[in-house]
Amino acid sequence: MTVGLKTQILPAGEAAAATAARTLGDGGLVAFPTETVYGLGADAANAEAIARLYQAKGRPAFNPLIAHVSDLDAAQRLARFDATALALASAFWPGPLTLVLPKALCCPVADLATAGLDTVAIRVPAHPVAREILRRFGGVVVAPSANLSGHVSPTTAAHVQTDLTGRIDLLVDGGPVEVGVESTIVGCFDSPMLLRPGGVPRADIERVLGRPLALPPDDPEAGDGQPLAPGMLASHYAPRTQVRLNATSLAPGEALLAFGPADLPGLDTAAALMNLSERGNLNEAAANLFGYLRALDEKGARGIAVMPIPNDGLGEAINDRLRRAAVR
Repeated sequence: MTVGLKTQILPAGEAAAATAARTLGDGGLVAFPTETVYGLGADAANAEAIARLYQAKGRPAFNPLIAHVSDLDAAQRLARFDATALALASAFWPGPLTLVLPKALCCPVADLATAGLDTVAIRVPAHPVAREILRRFGGVVVAPSANLSGHVSPTTAAHVQTDLTGRIDLLVDGGPVEVGVESTIVGCFDSPMLLRPGGVPRADIERVLGRPLALPPDDPEAGDGQPLAPGMLASHYAPRTQVRLNATSLAPGEALLAFGPADLPGLDTAAALMNLSERGNLNEAAANLFGYLRALDEKGARGIAVMPIPNDGLGEAINDRLRRAAVR
């Protein structure tokens, strides 16, 4: 695929959903909103379309994709569910939880989308636009975030346009997303494992399980260099500007990404200031995170200093994304 493709942009609605379904069926690439971030969809059974998706994003082909389906019945045609997986699906689907499960014998998801693993990552999104597109398409849609690989994830249609105009066929504009960070990923292995914190807090999942989640190896890319799940590469979600975490003061020329009251030494020299949540609300901070990182990245600052953020609830997912954004 060459850059220069004409990208059609449609407001969310029945006409857009019908066009999206046709485009997916024809092997095209469609960006659409989910409750977490905007996703870039392709027919999960069409290896050629998936190859186009990897190329459009500049995404390493060993990084697996999440398969999006309309309901649990559709998910059970892709993977083998044990009692633990069924309990989690019943509790959190539709919603921002992805389960990594053993592939079913006749799983239609192309090997390219699973990066050759014998597992498949599955989610049932809650966003009405995503659900209508899935319903009309009638198949499985793989959909990573709709941005260039490694860039800050998109929470508005404008973010998608910035990265992918000319690279994809269709963008369905459903307005800003609600959650603002990607789905939580749980590996349904012998012991359920938290592979990526996200839109469902760890404590909520552990409450359903009745036990703590296991944690992945310190280096999920160790061994064959292949991550166990999407979003586990060490450097991910990264703006061009260097990010500095847990800042308690501001260096000259740095921009500040604040949380709660912003009263740091050096604030008078800040290149820019944006506050994820002045009242210290983690839900608000998660919804603002990627949009604010993108905005500060455009300020030409020498760096982006980030104030400390509590690690409880959605704070775990926020801090995970910020750590990956800071890797160089």
